[in-house]
Amino acid sequence: MGDVELIGDEEVEVVATLNGKPLKRRAKARQHLADFLRQELELTGTHLGCEHGICGACTVLIDGRTARGCLTLTAQISGKSVETIEGLSDNGRLAELQQEFIARNAAQCGFCSSGMLLTAYELVQGGEKLSRSEIREHISGNMCRCTGYHAIVDAIEAVLAKGLR
Repeated sequence: MGDVELIGDEEVEVVATLNGKPLKRRAKARQHLADFLRQELELTGTHLGCEHGICGACTVLIDGRTARGCLTLTAQISGKSVETIEGLSDNGRLAELQQEFIARNAAQCGFCSSGMLLTAYELVQGGEKLSRSEIREHISGNMCRCTGYHAIVDAIEAVLAKGLR
């Protein structure tokens, strides 16, 4: 097998914006974004749960919209803007949501929190007044085994009521 190259080992150049900074890096063509973020860039706030796009722990923002890092290939982010929990936390854009999550104990074990916060961030950016059932619908792609969602909905509802963006 010495000269045989394994399929999927080829690399591609990725040129994107990551957390507001230029990113130019080589990545395996078939590497998932969540693995790239965690293993290559040490951005471990993007969690891996189900690896099937169901739990939402790997949620990131790509061009301002939520996306599953476990279903997105790193090569697919070229030319795009990607925000992780680290980027939005460090620049303060998540501060109000984080404060409300803490105040309402909406981040108990913390495993789902990064994906939940990014999903909530996308929602509050719309600036619409939403009912509790509409908030629940929007976050329904993110699994939380600790809170029963009530505290999470309370936190998001509080931020929406303040009209913050």
